[in-house]
Amino acid sequence: MTKREIADVLNDISTLLELRGENPFKIRAYSNGARKLETLEEDLDELIAEGKLADIQGFGKALVEKIKMLHTDGKLEFYENLKASVDPGIVSMLEIPGLGAKKIKVLNESIGVSSIEELQKACDDNRVAELKGFGKKSQDKIVEGIKNREAYGKRHLWWRAREIAEPILAGLLALEDVEKASHAGSFRRRREHVGDLDFIVASSKPGPVMDWFVSQSHVKEVTAKGETKTSVRFESGLQADLRVVPAKQYCFALHHFTGSKDHNVQMRQRALARGLSLSEWGLKPVEAESFEDSLEAESESDLFRLLDLKFVPAELREGLGEIETAEGKGFPPLLEVDHLCGVFHNHTTASDGSATLEEMTAAAQDLGWEYWGVADHSKASFQANGLDEERLLNQISRIKDLNASNKFSTHVFSGNECDILPDGSLDLDSEVLMKLDYVVTSVHSSFSQSEAEMTARIIKAIENPATTMLGHLSGRLLLKREAYKLDTQKVIDAAIANGVVIELNANPYRLDMDWRFWRKAAEKGLLTSINPDAHSTDHFAFVESGVNVGRKGWLTEDNVINTKPLTEVVKILAGKRPHLTC
Repeated sequence: MTKREIADVLNDISTLLELRGENPFKIRAYSNGARKLETLEEDLDELIAEGKLADIQGFGKALVEKIKMLHTDGKLEFYENLKASVDPGIVSMLEIPGLGAKKIKVLNESIGVSSIEELQKACDDNRVAELKGFGKKSQDKIVEGIKNREAYGKRHLWWRAREIAEPILAGLLALEDVEKASHAGSFRRRREHVGDLDFIVASSKPGPVMDWFVSQSHVKEVTAKGETKTSVRFESGLQADLRVVPAKQYCFALHHFTGSKDHNVQMRQRALARGLSLSEWGLKPVEAESFEDSLEAESESDLFRLLDLKFVPAELREGLGEIETAEGKGFPPLLEVDHLCGVFHNHTTASDGSATLEEMTAAAQDLGWEYWGVADHSKASFQANGLDEERLLNQISRIKDLNASNKFSTHVFSGNECDILPDGSLDLDSEVLMKLDYVVTSVHSSFSQSEAEMTARIIKAIENPATTMLGHLSGRLLLKREAYKLDTQKVIDAAIANGVVIELNANPYRLDMDWRFWRKAAEKGLLTSINPDAHSTDHFAFVESGVNVGRKGWLTEDNVINTKPLTEVVKILAGKRPHLTC
């Protein structure tokens, strides 16, 4: 197991012990151990090999043995026994946003709640509101959390769905009987989360294709199997549908099942206005009895051309003005991952990242980036080992030394993800913040403020001369936590007026600011930065998810600051930081 995976297990142990009502010191030992491990700058392999793990302050003998066992074997009997000792129904209650181990323990011991179903019934009977430390407001939040959990349980993050979708498509394309194949549905349109997966295949021999599809090793259940359509469900709960059509029908079926519904309605209306009927079967004259008389189209580009339209990229097919644009000059080249020259807003072991400054720089260099930006947390994010002024100044010095050493060809920008405090002030001293190359300001607390309070709070931070970028605008966690109340348009206008970039946080759980706001914001002149919010070297890959959202928001490379080369980025940042040179 890696450091991060072991830390996750230690955090689970801490939570399970808390659910059991164990000694608080024992609970804290595991949670502190997890935090220490996550922020460990030394190489874990070397520490274990050299027997130096016990030298780390806070790592007792028992904890060291468990870490070594997890690292070597990938499992721990103590952990398995602990999981078995706690009612799974009680553990499942942790999935409800805002409901932690302490509150679950109180609910279990006070009113006998041991499952989500029992919790819902207790809320319906108003028993939770009557408990000390809860009240009506807490009960309402629990009810909302249960409702969201049920709704979110039917959805899957695009980023997670791709782990299943991409190997399936590769497998289909490798089959001898497959002429063409593609993803379809909301996955192809790069929606932030999907309900299921759709695949369209062109083949004259559907039987062998269907047989391969249902025989995949990770298929848990075959829910339907026919001559032209088959459905399977995977262990994750995600369903996938495969449709096999003749080659001449392929582009029509691909367009239809890619959607969206609103886009398809507009396309059918356009076809009717031209005396044509459009469906998954083809494009035929209205008076024709069957689609045997369909107009020919080798590709979706041909289909759009038959309706006097420029090609509409799949990401834009949401019924939000793409048809009108395709009637005219069409679309400029949308943002691509290869356009990025570097990234900002990333974390190291100095706060809650799992890789050191040097490891992150080496990974950025391997990706061919000209630069990357450190932005560890500030001191208010104590749970993330946030930096105070002294530690931040030391980090600035380390970054300067690293750049001067010429050890890496990739330049490192010094930054900080500075908390926006409830009153809109920033968490760190302004004089220190101005010594950085850039500052990302973000909200990490007091999410329950009113829309007016939160909007004023964020705008005050935007107006602070130290602010370069605004981080994860709405605070949402997709399928986990709703956004806080905010007047997004006012914030966008304030950012433009103050020359502040609003990041497009590429973490698959955030993808924030939402794609629905980007087209109009970019037209007003707002710039963004596709930031992975990386907490490990692997997280740099999140930029693909961010670029998806940028494309859905009609963004081009001109709208994105980190598509620019190093020299240009330095000039832009120097607008607020005159000390910057390259």
